[in-house]
Amino acid sequence: MRDPRLTAISKGLKRRGRLVAQAVSPPRRAVGTVPAPRPAADGGDGYVAPRAARLVESPVFVLSSVRSGSTLLRVLLNSHSRIRAPHEMHLRTLHVRLTRGFTAAAMKELELDKAELEHVLWDRVLHLELTRSGKDVIVDKTPPNSLIWPRLHRCWPDARFVLLLRHPGAIVASLTSRRTDPDREAILAEVLGYCEKLEEARQRLDGAHVITYEELTAEPERVTRGLCAFLGVPWESGMLDYGRNDHGTFRPQLGDWSSTIRSGRIQPARTADPGADLPPRLAAFARAWGYEV
Repeated sequence: MRDPRLTAISKGLKRRGRLVAQAVSPPRRAVGTVPAPRPAADGGDGYVAPRAARLVESPVFVLSSVRSGSTLLRVLLNSHSRIRAPHEMHLRTLHVRLTRGFTAAAMKELELDKAELEHVLWDRVLHLELTRSGKDVIVDKTPPNSLIWPRLHRCWPDARFVLLLRHPGAIVASLTSRRTDPDREAILAEVLGYCEKLEEARQRLDGAHVITYEELTAEPERVTRGLCAFLGVPWESGMLDYGRNDHGTFRPQLGDWSSTIRSGRIQPARTADPGADLPPRLAAFARAWGYEV
């Protein structure tokens, strides 16, 4: 009979050997886990995919600066029986990643590249929201869309654009009043960036419908009638009583959430301070848009 002490020693040595082997071996990947992504590979061969078919051929984009009344315009439009205008969707921050060296090549065989994959994703999001609503016109009013309007136009050649303008001085004043520790230079630079892209769109987008926040609040029926004619839908008086309809949650990053918009009533626009100085570039945009400076 074998000595029990030798048996215990033998088992101990085998166990120690297994532990040492595990310590120096590379970690095993558990069954079913997703491998860690490798550095993104977007092709880099200059390939540009053709435009794929769109589920939504003619979406509507409101181009505006921040603090220009786009949430008010959204809820007025969303009160129409045929128009779905949800909260800000921020499509420009919705991206795809090609995480393997061969992914770009695989997509190229399908006549897709990273940009067109993102366009397909954006289109699917709009279509899903439109289908859920049961309506037939969708409007995205995200202000930063103004900064990428050429790409939106490239993604949807038949898209319709509404330019919502406001006096640059009033935008500056509104941003300044909303921030706890406002940096005037940063605010002026932010507003200038929006105004430059809006003026670019105003000059280059044929057929865009241009309105101002001041007109919208002063003559809402006239302005919304013009918008409905532009969108090819009959005007509905219920649009002006937007507080009677459900427009989702008003919260930061998704649009205005102030007591003004929560009131459910169209309120007069606060005008720009006539005594406030504007930098020359902002003053030039104000004049070009018909405002007194």
